[in-house]
Amino acid sequence: MTGKTKRFPLSLSAVAGKSVNWERPTSPTSPSPSKAVATPQTATQNAAQHVNRKPAAAMRTAPAAAVVERQTPLISDAVRHAMVARIGKLGVRDDKVLRAMQTVPRHLFVEPALASQAYIDASLPIGYHQTISQPYIVARMIEVMRNNAKGGELNRVLEIGTGCGYQAAVLSLVAKEVYSIERIKPLHELAKSNLRPLRIANIRLHYGDGMLGFPQVAPFDGIILAAAGIEVPQSLLEQMTIGGRLVAPVGTRHQILQLIERVSKFEWSSETLEECHFVPLRAGTV
Repeated sequence: MTGKTKRFPLSLSAVAGKSVNWERPTSPTSPSPSKAVATPQTATQNAAQHVNRKPAAAMRTAPAAAVVERQTPLISDAVRHAMVARIGKLGVRDDKVLRAMQTVPRHLFVEPALASQAYIDASLPIGYHQTISQPYIVARMIEVMRNNAKGGELNRVLEIGTGCGYQAAVLSLVAKEVYSIERIKPLHELAKSNLRPLRIANIRLHYGDGMLGFPQVAPFDGIILAAAGIEVPQSLLEQMTIGGRLVAPVGTRHQILQLIERVSKFEWSSETLEECHFVPLRAGTV
């Protein structure tokens, strides 16, 4: 991996100067997702159906590439801007996270039949009894992870549960290096297919058991779990940097979002944040 920070070709300059009137939070909701099964070409299909690509200046150090122009109001920049405004009203204040949520085209990570629902604040099915997390919880978890003693600097982060690849894409805009593990082989392949058109250079996808973490490239400044276990595996706690933050849902029927911070080599502190609902964390690969 090179030391250069690269980003996919969706210019932040178009959104960085926009202001949104963030209001005080209200209680987030998580509507029940409709049933659908993902196929391995979600992003490619959606891009073909909903976008045109033209040469344009790329983001920061990324090479010149295509910029996405949306032509249907269902997936327009205005609709995504409204999604980000809702996230702000629910309490997320980190501008860098909000800009990342504004930039990543969530509709490219769901089935074409669900594209019209891509920017509502709800989880959606991606197949194999898994979901793409609701936008609010994605932004909330990343914001908490960034609120560290280093002023939000994240050199290397780990995501447990790649799913369709959406959260990894958002993480790529707030961290220098993103490693993401998926235990379900077809979803690992789906994420690769979804991310390929975006040409994101600082994401490394890995097929394996997320409960084991990724000791080969540890330690991590931040770790996010996209599935809920009875407790956070000790192997993940040991792969955190001193001062690093792990954000994970914990529980079975009743789940809470938990923040764990590594205080020293042998000490961690924890804090309960809010109620949440995730698919269960499982060991092994399938």
